[in-house]
Amino acid sequence: MPRKNGAKPPASPAATKAAARNTDSGPAAIAADAPRDLAARRMADTQELVAGMPHNANKAAEHGFANGTRPPVGQGVEPPSRLPGASTLSEANDSDKTGTAALDGLNSSTDTLDRVRVDSGGRALTTNQGVAVADNQNSLKYGVRGPVLLEDFILREKITHFDHERIPERIVHARGSGAHGFFECTTPLTRYTKAAPFQSAGKRTPVFVRFSTVQGERGSKDTARDVRGFATKFYTEEGNWDLVGNNIPVFFIQDAMKFPDLVHAVKPEPHHAMPQAASAHDTFWDFVSLMPESTHMLMWVMSDRGIPRSFATMQGFGVHTFRLVNAQGESVFCKFHWSPVAGTHSLVWDEAVKISGADPDFHRRDLWERIEAGNYPEYELGLQIFTEEQAERFSFDVLDATKIIPEELVPLTPVGRLVLNRNPDNFFSETEQVAFCTAQVIPGIDFSNDPLLAGRIHSYVDTQISRLGGPNFHEIPINAPLVQVHNNQRDGMHRQAIFRGRVAYEPNSLAGGCPFQAGAAQGFVTVPARIRAEEEQGKVRAKPEKFADHYTQARLFYESQTPVEQCHIANAFRFELSKVTVPAIRERMVASLRNASEDLALKVAQGLGMDPLPDPLPAALADPAPPEVTKSPPLSLLARPGDGSIKGRKVALLVAPGVRAAPLLQVQRALLEQGAIGRLVGPRIGPMATADGEPVEADASLENEPGFLFDALVLPDGAEAIAALARNGHTAEFIRDQFRHCKTILVLGAARELLPLAGLPPSFDKAQAQGGTGLILAGEGEEQAATEAFLRALAKHRHFGREMDPPLA
Repeated sequence: MPRKNGAKPPASPAATKAAARNTDSGPAAIAADAPRDLAARRMADTQELVAGMPHNANKAAEHGFANGTRPPVGQGVEPPSRLPGASTLSEANDSDKTGTAALDGLNSSTDTLDRVRVDSGGRALTTNQGVAVADNQNSLKYGVRGPVLLEDFILREKITHFDHERIPERIVHARGSGAHGFFECTTPLTRYTKAAPFQSAGKRTPVFVRFSTVQGERGSKDTARDVRGFATKFYTEEGNWDLVGNNIPVFFIQDAMKFPDLVHAVKPEPHHAMPQAASAHDTFWDFVSLMPESTHMLMWVMSDRGIPRSFATMQGFGVHTFRLVNAQGESVFCKFHWSPVAGTHSLVWDEAVKISGADPDFHRRDLWERIEAGNYPEYELGLQIFTEEQAERFSFDVLDATKIIPEELVPLTPVGRLVLNRNPDNFFSETEQVAFCTAQVIPGIDFSNDPLLAGRIHSYVDTQISRLGGPNFHEIPINAPLVQVHNNQRDGMHRQAIFRGRVAYEPNSLAGGCPFQAGAAQGFVTVPARIRAEEEQGKVRAKPEKFADHYTQARLFYESQTPVEQCHIANAFRFELSKVTVPAIRERMVASLRNASEDLALKVAQGLGMDPLPDPLPAALADPAPPEVTKSPPLSLLARPGDGSIKGRKVALLVAPGVRAAPLLQVQRALLEQGAIGRLVGPRIGPMATADGEPVEADASLENEPGFLFDALVLPDGAEAIAALARNGHTAEFIRDQFRHCKTILVLGAARELLPLAGLPPSFDKAQAQGGTGLILAGEGEEQAATEAFLRALAKHRHFGREMDPPLA
């Protein structure tokens, strides 16, 4: 007989207990007064939880444009107890391994890296299963001369792990160096964005930054002429944001469709796998000479920006146009710029080539040593912020990754500083396994319709799946966010998290709707930007008309360089194209350069013995819009000297037996006071007898630390020392390279006698030498003034007034 008012049927205690212990069926109803052992309580509490969500109340909000811009918070019901969310009733039975039940709403795998740090001090050697190893010297054999036994599980584990220690390297950006640090907001941007790092002055966000070359393999050299990656992972309270940029603000191509072609062209040629980490070969120049949109990027790479002095003196750019979105859902466009506080400084080509042989880890070593010495690399973050209406009026298209926005059109707005203050504990675990993905943005940051960016959004995630062994690379500690991670993604290779409960879908009622969608107020909502297109247009494979202007900004970049930098660009084109074996490719490239600069094309052609000049290539756009800016000084490296400090610079102070130590040590102390490192370099390492009794000990030799590894040179006084240095052939090379590379040289006393050994003129007018050439001569008693002049000259980095092409013998 039916019961009135929806009352529950009676149930015996035994029946209720039995029903609660089944996993394949259940009773038609659950009595309110049923006995409450643990299993029955879970059954009753689950029924109450699910009944609290009689239907999907948000279903209607899934439809319509207005609803699409304001998704509601997901439906949720508070459970009557923790029992319905448990995977198992046995979770309270803890052990040293299992620990206790999961804490309410907590994903413990996102805690700090302390959760995975290992220190084996005072510990015995074990296998990966924790079994103590008694003998780590010998395999298990049948007798001392007998065969090694298959049962030796310790040997097998050790060798097997060793055989699998390497993971696939990145296809591009394989050669990298990284560091931890923080971003500190100095100017809040709440007017423009709700992104967490920009909400208040003084707010600090942890970061991990990886610098890299693009072309070379993991073991290639640091100082190749190449683009450099500048990727920053912000660990914010709203999730991880990856700003995956380069040290050059433009790119070779306009559409991701061409990215595989570009990389295949610039990588070692497939038939003989040469050259490594170099663009100076046929396939690269064949490709770019047929892709005139590459011309602007070629100017940057062939400039001194392609061979930076260090990561600490290198700019960074987000490359693409992004969106900033504020709390009201209003958006503006922006471009990101990192500017080094130490200024922008580069190597010269001869120096870069020599360094690559003496120290292929030059940039990696410099970054590590700066941080260890407390000379923390620092960068200012500046944003170019502009509206869609402004963008429409530009003569170029802001969605074109081969274009910049000159700072004269949209000035930089400084918003914060980046400081790198901690080296990784383990290169593989952190620098190698870190996974940057352009798709990883947070509320307040959004994408534009840049077609190259669209491909990167897909490609970066896709490649990490292959490189790091599956879709769970986000659980590798260096990639894990600080914010809690809660979703219904499960399983996959190398899954680390252990999820409580039985629900892995949404919507649900069995978990009270959890995890529920955050809604527009808290969650990420894509800006509902309309695609500006004519009504009759449909799907098409094409580019906007403004994308066809391939040369205006290449001309802007070249015309914005100083004469010295223009010569370096011409020299770089000359060198690279001289490596091309097919004359027609060279001619095509010079023909393309004529559209950007007749001056540059002529210099390159003369350097290649090309006469007459080939006709200019036909332009894709015959009548481009007149540019707003024809010369932009900020595009010159020399216009960004930085704060004028010498922190992190390395100076060679030559020593030999009989040296006058006092003035040399005075220079060394002055360098240290300003954060620079003065190394005593002798014919050998070790202690040296001195003319004045001051103890000195060389910690580097002329042989193991060549002159081109240093930013400046100090030649010592002392007749005996000068005679010893004159007998050593490395001394002349030291001086010649320092002079050729336009570095600062301090000559103490009689050390002037060493200059002719390097092919320098036998005599100098002191006033002329100290008048801006970076060659400082000091007589006895003049050491203090000369030291001060030396420090000022060193802050200028180089003295291009004495540069010669070709260099002195």
